Amino acid sequence: MSARLLFLSLLAAFQLAECVDFYKVLGISRKANQKEIKKAYRQKSLELHPDKNPEEGAAEKFAEVARAYEVLSDEEKKRVYDQRGEEGLKQHEQMQGQGGGFGGGDPFGSMFEHMFNGFGNQRGRGHGEQKTPDVRMPLRLTLQQLYVGVNLEVEYLREVLCVNWEDCTRNSNDCQGPGIKVQRQQLAPGFVQQVQIRDDRCVSRGKMWRDGCRACPNGKTETEKIEVPVEIPAGTRHGEDFAFQGITDEKPGMIAGDLHFVVVETAHSAYSRDGDNLYTTVEIPLVDALTGFKRTLTHLDNKNFVVT
Repeated sequence: MSARLLFLSLLAAFQLAECVDFYKVLGISRKANQKEIKKAYRQKSLELHPDKNPEEGAAEKFAEVARAYEVLSDEEKKRVYDQRGEEGLKQHEQMQGQGGGFGGGDPFGSMFEHMFNGFGNQRGRGHGEQKTPDVRMPLRLTLQQLYVGVNLEVEYLREVLCVNWEDCTRNSNDCQGPGIKVQRQQLAPGFVQQVQIRDDRCVSRGKMWRDGCRACPNGKTETEKIEVPVEIPAGTRHGEDFAFQGITDEKPGMIAGDLHFVVVETAHSAYSRDGDNLYTTVEIPLVDALTGFKRTLTHLDNKNFVVT
């Protein structure tokens, strides 16, 4: 009897672990549109990314968030999941030969890569893929902040792809990549020359943008403000670089570039720094220099210490 109860308990626990509510994972309602799903995914990913969240279980939660977005951002998978649940979705993926999950790969990838690279429109960094420009931004910090360390939320404005941008493209054999079009010129009977020209309507190989598309009334991209968590450890130096991959402007057919925060140390009123050493100048009268003195100073961590 006890063995039977144990078996049933294990079975119930297994079934409970298998039944994941992807909407609850992202913290959204079942009526959420693609824009709301995308926004929730970005926020959750920033909070739980294992490179930024050392708490126990954060990596597993991040994987759940990535899986939830993979399903809910795909209209076909979302439809199957809504109708048949996660188990039905797995059966559907197996029938489609997709296998489900992350295909055996690393769900984390390089830092923030899956989180910002098109959010499902662009997967991974393949060879030969173009990349939008990297951005370097100065991050001004006081000597006190560098001494004790600080966690910041830095606002950053970037261009993100219209959620429905793929609906606004058409097939074109002339497009050989983002902004690249092949033009054919007949020089003589039987002789054709191919010339590459610039055409911003080409968004990727074989795809051309349809102007005036109602699915993206504001064009290919729209401006978005995000908050980037930057952890500055104690002892950080002037000029150090904190890089976040795949977080700059998005463009169709291209991988988002990297954002670099470069530390700029601002002057302190009392202390100066030379490597790992701190210096301060204290003026004392001659009599104190001759007979001795005692002064209380405040350190950068706001603790007092006595100099005699």
